[in-house]
Amino acid sequence: LFASNELKNDRNIVLEAVKQNGCALEYASNALKNDSTIVLEAVKCSWRALKYASNELKNDSTIVLEAVTKTGYALEYASDEI
Repeated sequence: LFASNELKNDRNIVLEAVKQNGCALEYASNALKNDSTIVLEAVKCSWRALKYASNELKNDSTIVLEAVTKTGYALEYASDEI
């Protein structure tokens, strides 16, 4: 995706994008990859989105549980601390 930094940091645009395709999280700003609402919506759409979440949120039990509920393979992207 070719999007300006402004778009990659626009919470509303990124939220709508990840609701359509969870892996769009890859193109979000680092700040939004650390936004629990954005990441949770992304993971609800696609467990693979966990790969693009911030390290902090890869350690968030709510987000990881949402991904793992879809498939155990999601643990591959979770923090080792989980």
